[in-house]
Amino acid sequence: MTFKVADIRPLHDRVLVERIESEHTTAGGIIIPDTAKEKPVQGKVVAVGQGHVDDSGKIRPLDVKAGDIVLFAKWGGTEVKIEGQEYLIMKESDILAILRRDA
Repeated sequence: MTFKVADIRPLHDRVLVERIESEHTTAGGIIIPDTAKEKPVQGKVVAVGQGHVDDSGKIRPLDVKAGDIVLFAKWGGTEVKIEGQEYLIMKESDILAILRRDA
């Protein structure tokens, strides 16, 4: 069975993130091979769950929304492959910051 990204809805306080690749060349013009590069810690939120369920059973909405550009923990999330593209499913707590577009 094949799924599309639009078919994925993370549960509770989880989010689906697409990594944003960083530059492959240093400021000095040195090209970094794929084997030496670290995976990016910046991504675009593709889908979000409904929110965190607290002890009283109430749902607290997430701070992030689809379309946000975020920084996340280096080893955060679980890698999944959808339609040949790699994504991460992670808890909102693995997200360190939302990058403002007007900054």
